[in-house]
Amino acid sequence: MVAVAPSPDRLETLRLTHCEAAVTPRPGRIVTDSDAAQLADELRAAGRPLGGVVVAIPAGVNGGRVLDRPTDDLREQLDASLLPQLAIARHLVPLLAESGRNGTYVMIGGPGSDAPWAGYGQRSIAMAALRMLARVLHDEARSLGVRVHLLSIDSPVRSEQPTAHECPEWPTVSGVGRRVAQLITRAHVDEATQTIVTCRRRADQAVGNAAEPPRRFRDVPTFLQSLKTQTST
Repeated sequence: MVAVAPSPDRLETLRLTHCEAAVTPRPGRIVTDSDAAQLADELRAAGRPLGGVVVAIPAGVNGGRVLDRPTDDLREQLDASLLPQLAIARHLVPLLAESGRNGTYVMIGGPGSDAPWAGYGQRSIAMAALRMLARVLHDEARSLGVRVHLLSIDSPVRSEQPTAHECPEWPTVSGVGRRVAQLITRAHVDEATQTIVTCRRRADQAVGNAAEPPRRFRDVPTFLQSLKTQTST
């Protein structure tokens, strides 16, 4: 596995934490077409055919109303979080196609892509644009034998054990990782053709339990009690 990130320290932590994955760290920030082209050339020269690509770019946390902020702020938001996604896709989607392995390309999206996130209008606009970019890339990459998905994380991500300021229904870091792995391996046929895949804790549980047989209830009160239990968890 090749991991690319700006922080060498975090990459080294990742490598040491997951020794079994044989992580190859590559420090650097991919922002422009030339950055992405250089990365693609390095990966191609390494002679390691890619089976999948996962791209996560922070969208920033600048708050405030769009009406109150200058136009240049939105341009900076798009330059920071949307255009790098396009630059990377332009070079790594064709690289995936070269491997001839029907690879999967996954982009990670955050809150605000479907409905505005109050107080974070610029981020919402950027995430909505990323959603459309995913749809366009999905259509264009099909002829190359590459599946493009957007894993939309529509809420904050919490710790494995939620703290006082974290909601239990938020997805966990490990839960997001499992959803990415499911898309890369095409573990669920119904999701393999979907462009937008939502990452929610309850959705994750439903996918993880898809193979379990349906429960049988001996009477109506027992069934109603089970619904109360599910709602409270």
